Amino acid sequence: MNDAFRLLDDPTRLSTHLTSRSWKLGWGRMTTIVDEQWGRVVSSHVVRRGRAFGMLLFLDEVVTEREMPRRKVWETVGEPRLIVIGPYRMGFEIAPSDSGVLLHVSIDYDLPSHGISRLLGYLLGRVYAKWCTREMLLQAKALLALPRRSVPWSARHHPPMRQVPI
Repeated sequence: MNDAFRLLDDPTRLSTHLTSRSWKLGWGRMTTIVDEQWGRVVSSHVVRRGRAFGMLLFLDEVVTEREMPRRKVWETVGEPRLIVIGPYRMGFEIAPSDSGVLLHVSIDYDLPSHGISRLLGYLLGRVYAKWCTREMLLQAKALLALPRRSVPWSARHHPPMRQVPI
């Protein structure tokens, strides 16, 4: 369980569905920027910015709970600039099982506060939340299935990121 938590504790590892270009993001993508704690302690910040469907996106997340090796929770600070969801609280829980670990990923979100994004949120927010959590689970499954010697990602698999103080 400790190994699984250490791998999933890295905020870039569960977000490759956002950092890789795909039609689901209108051929856009987001970049991850971490603070000096790399999103691995309570109060640590992770900023994501980029484009989707030609629109600029921005969000600032703060880690609010971290109980190694079992649970991590983070939430947005302020009003994120997203398309179909507004402020959110997200996290994962790990439990031991006979075949390894069980992973639960959850998101609790509000609709965007105004404009076309609010309407799109009514129509697509739930679909997006399900897609996002499902992608995170698939990424975790693939990551945890790698042989131990392959766990550190090579540069070609690592999403674009840089470390900056916030």
